[in-house]
Amino acid sequence: MSGSSTGSAGSTGSPRREAPEPLEGPVVGTIVGGTVIWFVLFLVQLPFYGWFSDHGHTWWIWTCLAGAGLGLIGIWYVRGRDAALKRAAATADETDPGDR
Repeated sequence: MSGSSTGSAGSTGSPRREAPEPLEGPVVGTIVGGTVIWFVLFLVQLPFYGWFSDHGHTWWIWTCLAGAGLGLIGIWYVRGRDAALKRAAATADETDPGDR
């Protein structure tokens, strides 16, 4: 495949742009909502375990439980991140009151 591009900006001649700022939103609420959905899906499928087992689909149930478990780790992480961002903002406000 001679003449194929590697995909880097330098080889195409297009100018490099600065990366956009990351989007911030209700991260904790989003993770909590997703975790609740995974856990509800687990609970809804649990009564049908026999059917899933007969058809070789028990992994669906365990995927939902894994999603809920990983969501709990995600909640712990994003709450800590959110608290750290708020502490950093408060520290910056305290140290630079004259920059406003």
